Amino acid sequence: METDLEAVIRDRNIFLSPADIKSYLQMTLKGLAVCHKKWVLHRDMKPNNLLIGPNGQLKLADFGLARIFGSPDRRFTHQVFARWYRAPELLFGTKQYGPAVDVWAAACIFAELLLRRPFLQGSSDIDQLGKIFAAFGTPTASQWPDMVYLPDYVEYQYVPAPPLRSLFPMTSDDALDLLAKMFTYDPKNRISVQQAIEHRYFSSAPLPTVPDKLPRPAPKRESVNSKTSDFNPPEGPTVLSPPRKSRRVMPEREGFEGNAYQNDKFDDHVSEVRTGPGEHTSRNEQVPMSLDFSIFGARPPNRPTINSADRTHLKRKLDLEFQHPE
Repeated sequence: METDLEAVIRDRNIFLSPADIKSYLQMTLKGLAVCHKKWVLHRDMKPNNLLIGPNGQLKLADFGLARIFGSPDRRFTHQVFARWYRAPELLFGTKQYGPAVDVWAAACIFAELLLRRPFLQGSSDIDQLGKIFAAFGTPTASQWPDMVYLPDYVEYQYVPAPPLRSLFPMTSDDALDLLAKMFTYDPKNRISVQQAIEHRYFSSAPLPTVPDKLPRPAPKRESVNSKTSDFNPPEGPTVLSPPRKSRRVMPEREGFEGNAYQNDKFDDHVSEVRTGPGEHTSRNEQVPMSLDFSIFGARPPNRPTINSADRTHLKRKLDLEFQHPE
């Protein structure tokens, strides 16, 4: 795989048309649909886990946090996904969830493609919820009846929801409708991946770009090999290693919240099995990409990651999930 979706989003030399964005999102959702049909939760959806091959095909990668779902009353750890892609039910500490958490993360990726920057950039779990509520309004009991019963629920001051178009001013009506359905607060009412694939956004103009026509970063040149080959051509066959996927090393990594694990003792004995929606308007026809040009003069923000100590803690918990099957 030559590159990943994060590199595409961040490359300032790449112009993403509405059709390009539609294509990348469609491939992402189709990959998720296969997972969910096989009863697998990905639980780590983010742009740099979506790899892109030389033919433009996008593939889901990094299944280290993936788990089988579907058994009644099965409980999972809520410390999954990078924070910026974590659904509000996870931020409120739920231990029982399904494919809706992957849909929320896919919606964050969709928004990132439209804005060309991460959409909800919280510095902590509490701040992340604040960013979500500022964007979509504080959820009410009618919107999300089960919210107040979640383990880590805290009441936030009510903030009305701003118009979604104020956040995505250059986006088509169909795209906004799909975004709103994917960002639904109540996971029971959140659109499924298959329903998202069948949404009119993908059948309205412009149609998704053919994968091999999608813009991608220019491949990195093998500078050392090119210099030596000019003067000393190899006599025998030359073996070239494929370019490795580049990952940034974050110098300042924020861990989980200080009390994130204190109430999770029962989660150490989690039982998991290790097995391997109208008409579109004319606004859709000629809609430019939604792009935040201010990012071109700013340093890319640091993405939340799991530090080594918390990664070790999480690994122990996940290992215990495998050791105590139902």
